[in-house]
Amino acid sequence: MGEVTLIGLPTDSHSSFVRGPAAAPPLIRAALRSDHWNQAAENGIEIGEDMILRDLGDLPLDETAADFDRIQTAARDAAAAGKVPLFIGGDHMVTFPIIAGIAEVHGPVDVLHFDAHPDLYDDFDGDPLSHASPFARIMERGLARRLVQVGIRTLNRHCREQAERFGVEIVAMRGFAPERVPVPDGKLYVSIDLDALDPAFAPGVSHHEPGGLSVRDVLNVLARIEAPLVGGDVVEYNPARDLNGMTAVVAAKFVKELAAMAARPSC
Repeated sequence: MGEVTLIGLPTDSHSSFVRGPAAAPPLIRAALRSDHWNQAAENGIEIGEDMILRDLGDLPLDETAADFDRIQTAARDAAAAGKVPLFIGGDHMVTFPIIAGIAEVHGPVDVLHFDAHPDLYDDFDGDPLSHASPFARIMERGLARRLVQVGIRTLNRHCREQAERFGVEIVAMRGFAPERVPVPDGKLYVSIDLDALDPAFAPGVSHHEPGGLSVRDVLNVLARIEAPLVGGDVVEYNPARDLNGMTAVVAAKFVKELAAMAARPSC
């Protein structure tokens, strides 16, 4: 029976505009365990029957510089133990230390990134670790072999230049079709920022950006993945802006599908 680890990252100290994602992990867990659904993923794998989703709880983060090392160490330790770590956040800053830790074990990985924003700022509001900058840090350090970004609809001049600099493959929302997404074939990390979705599907995010993906769009892209999954995250859920917990349920759905994908025999 395959085993995937779940780790919560209660931090939003590098958020802009409004804070709130630090409160997300327990609410995503509650949605994942809710009796309103069962534990079967769409590929037929069932949590608890065909695989183990081992919840390691939340990391003890305290908004200091040590948080980066704590996250990186947790990712490295999980990968070194042969597990596939899934992280629930938290703002998008966390993806940088996670991939840094995973790359210590697996080397540079391919990244499939769902987001309204490219998060490629060289320095956002004086914070190089901003949640608007993780992929600039990842790419400049050579932690990713390939970066494919899906759902982008806020590409300004600076981020366009950054994308060209790093060779990022951007699939914009204009004219979007799931079958047109170039899905990487190497060891794969999947990062899902919930504001990739149209606010109609995920109102509980800090940065509402109309004209986004549907839940089914994301699932259709995930279903095309054949490469082994080495880790993933679901981030930027802001409970303070949610309606009836619907965004928590969407986040839990993605966790379940990623976990089942990681547990496939081919992975």
